[in-house]
Amino acid sequence: MKLPPLSRRAALGRMSLIAGAVSTGALSRAATPSKSKTLLGLDGHSLRGMKWKSEPLIEYAAEQKLDAVLFNGLHYFESLEPAHLRQVRALADRKGLLIRLGAGGVSIGAEKYRADYGNPVETLVKGIEVATILGSPTVNCRIGSIVDRYGKGGIEARLEEVAKTMKAARSRAEDAGVTFAFENHAADTRSDEVLGLIHEVGRDLCGVMLDPGNALWSMEDPLEHLKVLGPHVKCMSIRDYMVWASPDGALFQWTAIGDGMMDVPAFTGLLKKHCPTVPLFVESISNSQRPIPYFTDKFWAGFPNVRAEGIVDFLKLVRQGRPLPVDEPGAGENQREFDQQHQRREFEKSIRTLRAHVT
Repeated sequence: MKLPPLSRRAALGRMSLIAGAVSTGALSRAATPSKSKTLLGLDGHSLRGMKWKSEPLIEYAAEQKLDAVLFNGLHYFESLEPAHLRQVRALADRKGLLIRLGAGGVSIGAEKYRADYGNPVETLVKGIEVATILGSPTVNCRIGSIVDRYGKGGIEARLEEVAKTMKAARSRAEDAGVTFAFENHAADTRSDEVLGLIHEVGRDLCGVMLDPGNALWSMEDPLEHLKVLGPHVKCMSIRDYMVWASPDGALFQWTAIGDGMMDVPAFTGLLKKHCPTVPLFVESISNSQRPIPYFTDKFWAGFPNVRAEGIVDFLKLVRQGRPLPVDEPGAGENQREFDQQHQRREFEKSIRTLRAHVT
C-alpha cells in the first residue's frame, strides 16, 4: 500500500511541526540522551487504574525523579492537536523528562484492531506526526495478542501486514527522522518472528520495543529473549515474572522487579551492553495469574513452527518457579482504590530495585 502524495498545504503543515519540535530542542534532546547513566522511566500503563492522561503522568514521573515517560498509545492525550501536544512537550521539558511514543496496533487483520486513527498506515503516520512534536525518535507499534496466532493465516499473515504497513510509511518516517519499534505484545510474537520482521522491513527503519515479560507468555526465557533481540532494541518496558507448573502446563504472574525470577544484575548488564542510551521503562503489571496450557493440543495450534529446543530454557524456568498468591482487597475496601494503590506500590518498588543495580 502506498500513501498518496502530500499536498503542498499538508507538506508545509508537516514542515511546521518539525520546525516547532526543533525550536524547542525536542529532536536534538531526544536523539542524544545521557550515556553516563541508565535512564529510568514510567510506562503510563503501570498506573492504568488512575486513568491519567499525559500531563498527570508527567507530573508523577517528575515526582519520582525519573528521566523519561512512555505513552504507548495515542489515547494518552486529551487531544492530538499540535497546540496541545506542544503543551505536553513543554511540560516534559520543564520537568527534564524525555518522551517516547507508541501508536498501537498496525495489523488490519488483528482480532482487536481499532481504526480510531484510520487504517494501519494512517495510524502509523499519525504516530510519526505526534512523535515529531513530542521529540520521540521512535514510534512503537504492534499486532495485538496471543489470539492473533490462531486467526486466518496465523501470526505469519499478521506479520506480513505489519511489514507492508511499515514499508508504506517509510518515506514519512525518513522525512521526520523517526524509526519504528515493534513490540512483542501479549504473546503474539516470539523473538525469531520479530527478527524476521526486522530483516524484512530493514534494520534502518525497524527495531524492537522489547517486552521480556510478554516473552515468557510465548514460552521464552526473558533473559534469552533479550540476548537475541538486544542489539535491535529501540525502546523497552520491563517487569519481573514468576512461572510454575500446573496440570495443563504452567501458570505465570508478573511481579514488581525484585519479587520474581529475573536476574536483575544480568538483565541490566545486557541492557547496558546492547542499548545503553535507551530509557529503561517499567511497566508493572501484577496480581493476576495467566495460563500457558502447553499440554493441550488447542494451545499448540497457535505455535505450529515451535520445536522442543525452542522452549527448553522456558521449561527450566517452570521447574524452578513457585506459585504466587493474588492479593485481594480487605473487607469493605474499595476494589478500584485497592488496585490504584497496589499499582503505585509495585511501580515504585520496581524503580527502587533498579536504582540499586544501575548507575
